[in-house]
Amino acid sequence: MHRYILHNDSIRDANEKVLSAGQVGFLNGWGVFSTIRVAQGVLFEYERHFARMKRDAQLMRVPFPGDPDSLEQRLLRLVERNEAKHSTLRVAVVRNRGGLFEGPDLETDFDVLAFTTGLNNWGSGVRLSVVPQGRHAGSRFAGVKFTSWSMNLAFHEEAHERGFDEVVLLNERGEVSECTSANIFIAEGSNVWTPPLDSGCLSGVTRDLLLSEIRVPGIRVDEKTLTLNDLEAADEVFITSTTRDLLPVLSVEGIRIRRQGNCRDALQAAFSQHIEDYVCSHASA
Repeated sequence: MHRYILHNDSIRDANEKVLSAGQVGFLNGWGVFSTIRVAQGVLFEYERHFARMKRDAQLMRVPFPGDPDSLEQRLLRLVERNEAKHSTLRVAVVRNRGGLFEGPDLETDFDVLAFTTGLNNWGSGVRLSVVPQGRHAGSRFAGVKFTSWSMNLAFHEEAHERGFDEVVLLNERGEVSECTSANIFIAEGSNVWTPPLDSGCLSGVTRDLLLSEIRVPGIRVDEKTLTLNDLEAADEVFITSTTRDLLPVLSVEGIRIRRQGNCRDALQAAFSQHIEDYVCSHASA
């Protein structure tokens, strides 16, 4: 984490004590968050991140900022203060009131917190373990990115202790859903598939861009229910996230991955061009 954080309207030193135990959102994970790529000082696809956070906040009954432009300007102030033009930014909106343990003298219904950190080197690919029953697709909160993230952290830590990098989470039907912090795709010839939202997966921003914006002649990207057998039969498997782009899967626990074909490379090239175009258009705005 870099030296300064955003706390509501103020830029604070990360060592300052600005929170209290009576803010119920911090005790209960009652908030929403997003991780945004900062490229040349631009918040990449900020509009999509804000829209998803706002939707998730409504589902979780979390009060939320009404003005996307105001929040963006505050986040950009943080980026400038940290001299973090190429970085990763995490922003959270956390509910302060409600429940049995609400503290006294709370001035706001919610807090906005954000920090930046350096870009992570994810290497040439990932090795995935498999967790059955890792997602409940039938839950009304399936796919919501809320701050109660400890289950994902436990899955991730266990995977690292066993020599893996990430986790394939299966839902209650045994279908592939997602990873702890990434969506998953396969390529079959010129067809590229990712699990539908009713698998219980998060609607990741990179996932949405591949489905709706990124176009490569001869390659089709769409949703389809996937199983571990589909991963084993696929020509390629890769994961996507804001900080990873399109990262190849090197292996999956218990099955053999073919690692052939060039759909991922072609889509990655198109995605990189989209980032460049977005940054150019927003840097000059």
